[in-house]
Amino acid sequence: MDTDDVTIREQNFHSQVREYTICFLLFAILYTISYFIITKYKRKPDDHEDEDAIVNRISLYLCTFTLAVSAGAVLLLPFSIISNEILLSFPQNYYIQWLNGSLIHGLWNLVSLFSNLSLFVLMPFAYFFLESEGFAGSKKGIKARILETLVMLILLGLLILGIVWVASALIDNDAASMESLYDLWEFYLPYLYSCISLMGGLLLLLCTPVGLSRMFTVMGQLLVKPTILEDLDEQIYCISLQEEALLRRLNGAYMTSFLKYDSEELEQELDVVRSKKSKLERRKKASAWERNLVYPVVMLILLSGTTISVLLVAFNILALLVDETAMPKGSQELGLGKASLSAFGFVGAAIEIILIFYLMVSSVVGFYSLRFFAALTPTKDDTTMTKIIGNCVSILVLSSALPVMSRTLGITRFDLLGDFGRFNWLGNFYIVLSYNLLFAVVTTLCLIRKFTSAVREELLKALGLNSLHLSSRTQESEKVLHSANGHQKSF
Repeated sequence: MDTDDVTIREQNFHSQVREYTICFLLFAILYTISYFIITKYKRKPDDHEDEDAIVNRISLYLCTFTLAVSAGAVLLLPFSIISNEILLSFPQNYYIQWLNGSLIHGLWNLVSLFSNLSLFVLMPFAYFFLESEGFAGSKKGIKARILETLVMLILLGLLILGIVWVASALIDNDAASMESLYDLWEFYLPYLYSCISLMGGLLLLLCTPVGLSRMFTVMGQLLVKPTILEDLDEQIYCISLQEEALLRRLNGAYMTSFLKYDSEELEQELDVVRSKKSKLERRKKASAWERNLVYPVVMLILLSGTTISVLLVAFNILALLVDETAMPKGSQELGLGKASLSAFGFVGAAIEIILIFYLMVSSVVGFYSLRFFAALTPTKDDTTMTKIIGNCVSILVLSSALPVMSRTLGITRFDLLGDFGRFNWLGNFYIVLSYNLLFAVVTTLCLIRKFTSAVREELLKALGLNSLHLSSRTQESEKVLHSANGHQKSF
């Protein structure tokens, strides 16, 4: 018996070491990729080494850690789904024995822990550390800034805990709930993260439908559209003549000093003309298959992905009305590799994974398309650390809520593990049903508005209403957009 006990302990030890090694390697890969992404957009620092440079470097490492955790949260659900299908297809294969339920469960717990750590500790520390200068009368330096940052973190933590305590006491005012409020680790922090997850889910509910309709415009700008009844050579010739005329006028404006404002307007017009010319030249250089095949296929894929997502949500609404097991309550038993998550087997699981990534990309596109969050859009080699912190926090909230949204909408049937499946609002039938209904309705309305905008414009032109107040408002918004971009570039 003693030998068997020692053997079991050795097996458990080796399995834990193997799991920690795999987790470390995965996180190291994500951290390296995140570092290159942030340094691509971060504003280039000065050459000399000073106190601010050290603070920026520390904040950069914390932001990289947060972005790596966000990437892990995005990859967590697809990795779990594909692992379940692999274990189901090859249950006795020696080379995939490391891919077990203990590893998947540990990854979910680590992502949950690091998400809380980044959201409530690291990102506030990075922001306050950047803004700190040390208390008045104290000796300036890194230690003084760290001391001020820690004091600000403690005050912020007390403020947030107080707000959550009062809110939870007002909502659920009974003896058991009041007693549980004093349990910080088992109740307080999970309840607080549950509130953050609900906010992230609502943010995804706002961003994803907008992003699903916006994806058609974004891909239309990246791809080459088919040339139907168009003469690109003639258009390039006309735009070249316009460019030459603007260059002659601009050279004449430079010769006259009092035409400074006219020269600035001419430069803006010249930039617009050159961008149009470059797009036309790109369309001309594109091959026939790129013009006539890639664009329609990509548009068809986007339309199919959006349609399948809406249909899955509609079926999930029906399932919620007739079956209680459709609720995303989470499972106490792991059951990894015992049954397929989709009725179509591996193909259905692959479709689920594609839809999850599609929803995440759409939510990010929709997030930066919203007017309220457009100011956070990063610029290559010219993004401040404060804006990088804002982007990392936003992406962390979106990515942490992505598994919850996918399970709530019925995109996948994978039961959420760890703290992800213990959110309080996931067991509320009315919240889950309302979430599904809002997603289906808002996504449908956004798509209808997207595909009928061209028809509305043609009707306005036919009725002669395109020159009224609507067009003037469009021109004004375009002018404001150009001025905002110009101000951002000059800054």
